[in-house]
Amino acid sequence: MSSSDVASGLVFLSQILVGVLGNFCLLYHYLFLCITGCRLRFTDLIIKHLILGNILLILTNGVPRTLAEFGLKDFLNDFGCKLLFYLHRMGRGVSIGCTCLLSIFQAITISPRNSRWAKIKVKAPKYVGLSISACWLLYMLVNAIFPMFMTTNWGNDTTKRKALGYCSVIETDKIRTSLYTALLSFPDALCLGLMLFASSSIVSILYRHKQRVQHIHRTKLSPRSSPETRATQTILSLLSTFVFSYTISAILQIFTAVFHNPTLWLQKMGILFSMCFPAVSPFILMGHNSSVSGLILSCRRNKKSPNSIRYM
Repeated sequence: MSSSDVASGLVFLSQILVGVLGNFCLLYHYLFLCITGCRLRFTDLIIKHLILGNILLILTNGVPRTLAEFGLKDFLNDFGCKLLFYLHRMGRGVSIGCTCLLSIFQAITISPRNSRWAKIKVKAPKYVGLSISACWLLYMLVNAIFPMFMTTNWGNDTTKRKALGYCSVIETDKIRTSLYTALLSFPDALCLGLMLFASSSIVSILYRHKQRVQHIHRTKLSPRSSPETRATQTILSLLSTFVFSYTISAILQIFTAVFHNPTLWLQKMGILFSMCFPAVSPFILMGHNSSVSGLILSCRRNKKSPNSIRYM
């Protein structure tokens, strides 16, 4: 075990600890609100599934890779490799899909009454559960092909394998590899495009709203930024983190799939960036409601005015 393996193992371990801590803290906030009888927004259901996808991705990707970096590599059998990679792909897909759904439903929620989303705005809460179920089902079906090519590192047959640390992937011809890579990447690319469209719409709506109420904010002496500004900052932070981490992760994973002998550095960087968004996104979301008291206060306000709209 080299010093570089130990260093990368410590990096993965710290990323796991930060990610699990952040996601469980965010989950605790929502459980606290449920226990206290607060009425949650319909988009909070999406965030709960986002947390589940994040935790699933971090545990199934980060923990085995960390063990492999510290020298424990061949600890999984064939079934374990297939199941672990399938759950990893599921967690990654749900994390991407729920982030996309969160942006879309948020854009519909804050849209003006005279916009083209007005009719959908009233019915939007009814489709949240269906959309989340469709997200899970989509990635269950798309990634069903993935376990077929996963196996252990210590097989005795003559099958060509590409080592991925603690497990291996069975190599196929370049045409089939390219087709499978395109199939697995298409839902992610679609979600990325929808999220960019929805987030840009949100920023545009909030900017126009800020311009209309600018004279009200000028009369206030409080140095605190407006709700529109804070919401825009949260959206842009979440979007930039998502685009940066998953774009680089997708590019590195494509290189890993296409190259015959991908370097260990390429594989490690792909794993590092794939866990970046699940580890950081809870802190971005909690940054808008920085404490439990702030969440309770917003919940009370929501009870007093049930028709009011909260940003993010």
